[in-house]
Amino acid sequence: MRFKAFCFGLFCILFALYIYTPIPDNIEERWKVMTMDAGARICVFVALFLENIGIMRFEEFISMLYTLDYTQPLSDEHLTVTDITFIDIPVRLYLPKRKSETLRRAVIYFHGGAFCFGSFKLTAYDLLNRWTSNRLDAVVVAVDYRLAPQHHFPAQLEDGMAAVKFFLQDKILRKYGVDPNRICISGDSSGATLTAAISQEVQNDPEIKRKIKAQALLYPALQAIDSYVPSHRENEHGILLTRDTCIKLVSLYFTKDEVLPQAMKRNQYMPLESKHLFKFVNWSILLPEKYRKDHVYTEPILGRTSYSLPGLMDNRASPLLAKDSQLQDLPSTYILTCQYDILRDDGLMYVTRLQNVGVQVFHDHIENGIHGALSFISPPFYLHVGFKIRDKYISWLDKNL
Repeated sequence: MRFKAFCFGLFCILFALYIYTPIPDNIEERWKVMTMDAGARICVFVALFLENIGIMRFEEFISMLYTLDYTQPLSDEHLTVTDITFIDIPVRLYLPKRKSETLRRAVIYFHGGAFCFGSFKLTAYDLLNRWTSNRLDAVVVAVDYRLAPQHHFPAQLEDGMAAVKFFLQDKILRKYGVDPNRICISGDSSGATLTAAISQEVQNDPEIKRKIKAQALLYPALQAIDSYVPSHRENEHGILLTRDTCIKLVSLYFTKDEVLPQAMKRNQYMPLESKHLFKFVNWSILLPEKYRKDHVYTEPILGRTSYSLPGLMDNRASPLLAKDSQLQDLPSTYILTCQYDILRDDGLMYVTRLQNVGVQVFHDHIENGIHGALSFISPPFYLHVGFKIRDKYISWLDKNL
């Protein structure tokens, strides 16, 4: 009996150490953040356990948890909310009810979820898009795209482009009373990846008559060719999103082959022919000095894998890989980054790239911010930093759209 009690106690101690993450001193609501992070780590632990014993895949378990938070398209006294399709792409449409003497602004929003899970139906995204529509008196279109690993890149981009091109038609803009000169594309995390890629496609496609006035990228993922930039190192065991989890999910965006995530952990997964691309993500040049700190830049080792995934070298998957000529015509851009985020440096490098080619960029950096904070703006799981990010984003839209 004593031996069993000892083993159980030892297991509890080891498990507590496994899920414990040191919380930086400047993080607000420390105990709440610590509790949420512990919950996330437990979910990851269970998902990995179920995958390893063959019951279900990692992303299937996480997706199942997400569906418990799905909402219905409920209209209220201010908004008409409906779930419809643009061609065959599911969207949730938010239309203000009050009359307007002028055409309205519009925001197209892409949710995050590492391309593997998530939906506009999640409570936090529904609240964010309602808030956006109410505060800006704007038409908001939230887009659901196909998810990995059932659908690999470029399926997500194709869905996003199809929805945007459908909405930009003159007859559709007239139908919803939208000013064609005041349209923004927004997104967070992987949704920001799609936002950046789609903005590049729309602005550089001469066949698309209507262009975008603004894009907003909230803690964006913008490159997949260097898995060891400073923010990856500093936040390897980060709050809510660790390097291992990030690599596992990003690799599923491209393939189910288990060789890729293992090679990504060593930063030895890019082919020899990708060498010319690393100038676009050279953080020793593109990062502000305060974020380089004492890190030493070394180019990833190339040519170690026996296969090549073209998507890894595609700027539609990694918008930071776009040439300067593809960036210079981009619209006014808002980029928000968080200090304690593994993706921090992607956003910081994009700020530099866009400024270098003359794009108007406004950058907000949240010194006590964490990845995914926008997912915590609904009770009981809310964080003040989530509201701060929401309000900064809405304020910028109101002034620039």
